[in-house]
Amino acid sequence: MLKGIPDILSPELLKVLAEMGHGDKIVISDGNFPSQSMGKNGVVIRCNGHGVPELLDAILSLFPLDTFVEKPVTLMKVVKGQEVETPIWDTYEEIISKYDNRGKNAIGFVERFDFYEEAKKSYAVIATSEKALYACMILQKGVIKPE
Repeated sequence: MLKGIPDILSPELLKVLAEMGHGDKIVISDGNFPSQSMGKNGVVIRCNGHGVPELLDAILSLFPLDTFVEKPVTLMKVVKGQEVETPIWDTYEEIISKYDNRGKNAIGFVERFDFYEEAKKSYAVIATSEKALYACMILQKGVIKPE
């Protein structure tokens, strides 16, 4: 056990977050995402039984978002023609606002297949049991500035 580390973050996930450098990306996927086929070199961390919001909150408590890009958080756009509600996006905005003063302005959206291509280039994929639709996201890591 360590002090100040959220319990939801496994040793494997902490290792990956620490290994990542400035500009590296990590996917937090919902339960429908093809995590295993998208994980770079098989770097897939299973977080079964957990949803994206609680993992996002824990990760952002340790993980700086990139300030050198306008949108360090990427979500998948709803596919045209689908009538899908995405209330989880409001939850994401609240969580991101706790850790980054850009709030919802830190979030960008890309088309489904562009999201998949970005996911394939990501450092790792965190596979969750999230049931909400369009709940996947990609985070781009920033730097920790000296105090």
